[in-house]
Amino acid sequence: MTNSASLVRRATAEFVGTAALLVVVIGSGIQAAALSADTGVALVANSLASAIGLGLIITLFGPLSGAHLNPVVTLTSWWGRRTGGEGLEGREALVYAVVQTAGAISGAVLAETMFGRVPGTFSTQVRDGGHLLVGEVVATAGLILVIQGLGRIGRSKLIPAAVAAYIAAAIWFTSSGSFANPAGTIGRSFSDSFTGIAPQSLPGFVAAQLVGGILGLVLAAVLYGSTRGAAVDTVDAVGQVAVETVGPVAETSTAQTAYQTVG
Repeated sequence: MTNSASLVRRATAEFVGTAALLVVVIGSGIQAAALSADTGVALVANSLASAIGLGLIITLFGPLSGAHLNPVVTLTSWWGRRTGGEGLEGREALVYAVVQTAGAISGAVLAETMFGRVPGTFSTQVRDGGHLLVGEVVATAGLILVIQGLGRIGRSKLIPAAVAAYIAAAIWFTSSGSFANPAGTIGRSFSDSFTGIAPQSLPGFVAAQLVGGILGLVLAAVLYGSTRGAAVDTVDAVGQVAVETVGPVAETSTAQTAYQTVG
């Protein structure tokens, strides 16, 4: 089911939400690296701030757009509609993906500016090697499985907290640091900082994330069955939970799934 708010309003929410996510991820990374020379300490601070910020952003923007913040999550919504469930139409999914990417870049530039750094400087942190790409496949597949799995077993209320917790954990247990978000990955290439990624590393990471998204959908279908004909689609569940919890804060019937990934 598509949110009754206008597409412009939903797209604006996706833009602002994704920009805010990148401000949190990059800003906390810059701050952590400046305060401690210990990489482990910096990563703890960055992962905690990213998870907390993600949870808050999902809660705030879920009732408006579903708080996808991630093209892979948006593609799962589109696929759900194509296979007989609820979700986004192709045009809506394309708009979401475009504004998410634009929001991620804007958030990266804002974070750099906020810390007195030269905005728009590309990252020099090359992340290559097959093991990192395997890490991205695992990170993204796990993210989609968490979202789809909880929705299909009727525990959608847990998705916001579960996604935030998953990202905090995946930053540590995956070799890649769990970017798990094509828009966020592109945005992070605009920051030559602790959380950045060099532009030449983007194709491999984005491809791995798309593969991971497909794998996550397949695993969810194998483990939990098809969602065809379900009363509430997984990719709409979190926005509806937020509306039921805090009241009619937005013009919505059922918003698409709230996620992300830290990107």
